Amino acid sequence: MPSLARRRALLIVAAIATVVAGLTVHETVDSWAGAFAGDALYAVLIFLLVAVVAVRAASAVVGGVAFAVCAAVELFQLTGVPAYLSATIPGVELVLGSTFQWSDLVAYAVGAALAAAVDAGIRRRAAGSSRGGRTTPSSGELGPRPPAGTPSR
Repeated sequence: MPSLARRRALLIVAAIATVVAGLTVHETVDSWAGAFAGDALYAVLIFLLVAVVAVRAASAVVGGVAFAVCAAVELFQLTGVPAYLSATIPGVELVLGSTFQWSDLVAYAVGAALAAAVDAGIRRRAAGSSRGGRTTPSSGELGPRPPAGTPSR
C-alpha cells in the first residue's frame, strides 16, 4: 500500500477533482439525473474528506461515516436553518442544501457505496502489487512451483 502521506495526497487530489466535477454537473445539467449525480458526488467528496482524516480506516467504515454525515446534513434541512442560511449567505446552499428530499438520501447512499467500492479495490490492488507479484496465478499456473533442482514426477 502507498505510504500514508501519498494516500492522503491522492485523496486530496481526488477531492479537488470531485469538487470540479460536482460544480460542473451543478451548473450544466438541469435535470433529475443531474441533481442525483450532484448529490452522489457530494457523498463522494465527503467520503474523500473523511478518508483524508481517517486514512487507515477501512473503506466500508469511511463509506458509512460519509453516508451518515450526508444524511445528517439532509435531515438538518428539515429545520429550515439551511434554507435561511442559503438565502442570506452565498455558497451555503452548495454545502448544506436548502430543502429536504428523500431521493437525496438514495443518491448519498449510491455515492458513498461507489466511493467505498472503488477505494477498496484500489487498496486491494495496491496491497497486491506491494507484495511484489500477482495476486492470482496467470493462465497455465496451477500452483507454486517446486524449488529449482527438485526432481519432477
